[in-house]
Amino acid sequence: MERFDLLVVGGGINGAAIARDAAGRGLSVLLAERDDLAAHTSSASSKLIHGGLRYLEQYEFALVRESLHEREVLLRTAPHIVRPLRFVLPDPPGGRPWWMIRLGLWGYDLLAGRGSLPRSSGVAKGDSVVRDPLKRGFRLASYWDAWVDDARLVVLNAVDAAERGAEIATRTALISARRADGAWIAELSGGRRIEAGMIVNAAGPWVADVLNGQLAGRSRSSVRLVKGSHILVPRLWDGEHSYILQQERDGRVVFALPYGSCSLIGTTDVPVARPDDAAITPDEIDYLCAAANAYFLRPTRPSDLVWAYSGVRALYDDGSTEAKDVTRDYRLELDPEPGAKLLSVFGGKITTARALALEALDRLEVGGFKFTATTPLPGGDLTPEFIAWLEAIGRWMPPALLKRLSRGYGTRLDRVLNGAGSLDRLGRHFGAGLYEAEVRYLVETEFAQSADDILWRRTKLGLELKADGKRQLERYLGR
Repeated sequence: MERFDLLVVGGGINGAAIARDAAGRGLSVLLAERDDLAAHTSSASSKLIHGGLRYLEQYEFALVRESLHEREVLLRTAPHIVRPLRFVLPDPPGGRPWWMIRLGLWGYDLLAGRGSLPRSSGVAKGDSVVRDPLKRGFRLASYWDAWVDDARLVVLNAVDAAERGAEIATRTALISARRADGAWIAELSGGRRIEAGMIVNAAGPWVADVLNGQLAGRSRSSVRLVKGSHILVPRLWDGEHSYILQQERDGRVVFALPYGSCSLIGTTDVPVARPDDAAITPDEIDYLCAAANAYFLRPTRPSDLVWAYSGVRALYDDGSTEAKDVTRDYRLELDPEPGAKLLSVFGGKITTARALALEALDRLEVGGFKFTATTPLPGGDLTPEFIAWLEAIGRWMPPALLKRLSRGYGTRLDRVLNGAGSLDRLGRHFGAGLYEAEVRYLVETEFAQSADDILWRRTKLGLELKADGKRQLERYLGR
């Protein structure tokens, strides 16, 4: 029987970050994910690395401070997939008092410390993209956070874990586990049976189901399942800045973000009963359209949707009445039963996954060098030499393709291209800038198995690749 020091159940951002940290400290690690990496919540975020400005209203000062610290770590260790993003915060009639906005931004800057991003500022002028009623006496504030390719952040954590010795087993479900002789005996799908010294239950929305079912454990904590939905519509403004849209009717804030040639609007906060209830409803679409229409001159209608997606967030239940007020902080619960250790992860956000992993290993009393704050994720070791190499590649590669590939792979781009010096040496072209060389790399290095893995999580080319190109890709992968 195979033996591992640690079995991680769940291939979202928390599970991948824990596997990376543990493998880097010398543990033998198996990460088991029943679907694909980032197949659910971790690829359905608002694509932000942020402190959470609105959390200050809920007095979550420690969470905001930790998140802002982690924002700096990610900007430094994953600069290819995490980029600074400027936010504009309008002050509409009926919104929060202007003094409250300025006080919140001052506190945000204070908690951020001497970070790399610019400080917030107030701008006493209108905005050419917002509706006329908002322009009278209209004021703006500006501050900075960061954008992230969320699914790639998960995948790169898993790639780094594998390169440090971990086994990443996708399409592998935990069937059952029991304690025996100071260890766990776990049954996995496909008839695989392993022994593990410890288990971390990082199953996201399914954390309670796994704990009470496959692990036969008990929990002192409970989870609130809250669905967040987003819509993608044709661009509502020019420029690469974002907006925070205060909603007068319910006090929520909605993000409006640049997303290529489109605008990404989200998110909602809708309580759901089951983890599988991750589908946007007509009411949510209407809500997000109305949220955009309250601000922007260009109208947004349900018929304009280019894409929509939903994810179910497993939030730690702090007893808040409304879903929007439930804490985004995490709770780690160590099972009190004697014998082999079991740690379950409740809640969390993509920004703080690295910090969560550190705390998880501390709770499990795992020693070793804590390297993740200073070690770049794969592709994140950008240098002047790499920039010069990109300029040389740009002599034969179209600018849009070079931009996408360099932002997705960073310094690992040379492995993707595998010595190619022209487009025709990248192999078959499936369309939308997806070539055989990239597909081969994603299968061999980034655990991709299906067309959806490639088109919706390793890349976002599912928005661009035509049906015939997807069929060709599926046939290629089938061989």
